[in-house]
Amino acid sequence: MKTLLILRHAKSSWANADQSDHDRPLNQRGKRDAPRIGALIADRELTPDRVVCSTAVRAMTTAQLIAQSTPLACEVELDESLYLAPPSAYLEVMLQTADDVDCLMVVGHNPGIEELVEKLTGEDETMPTGALAVVHLAIDNWTDAPGTQRAELQHVLRPKEVL
Repeated sequence: MKTLLILRHAKSSWANADQSDHDRPLNQRGKRDAPRIGALIADRELTPDRVVCSTAVRAMTTAQLIAQSTPLACEVELDESLYLAPPSAYLEVMLQTADDVDCLMVVGHNPGIEELVEKLTGEDETMPTGALAVVHLAIDNWTDAPGTQRAELQHVLRPKEVL
């Protein structure tokens, strides 16, 4: 059994209209919600063995704030291919994950995050900023993840509902 944590970055700022999308930071709500999401991950004993994150500032900051509030035993890995990525990019990360990793977290953006949840589980879920989908996969090897078996969506934790 493997667990996949699919996290959409926390709420970002649109204060600077001249700033590139890639460089947008978190706003105050995002800075408040991200550590809470990390605490929730720790409370539910969902601490990931591997974290792979988009290179966008808002995603990296979300991952860093979560790492500060969760006892991660790994470094946050940055992957350019996850910036505004389709589900196939996340599946590629899964395929490249070592089998000794039981819990993998990916941090990215919509619409790819919602599409990934639907592709893996068949569930059409809304993933607002800061939302975390917890998916259990009945597999022993990450290379089996994109196969024919359906993954099971355990729950989606949305900041407004749980924080």
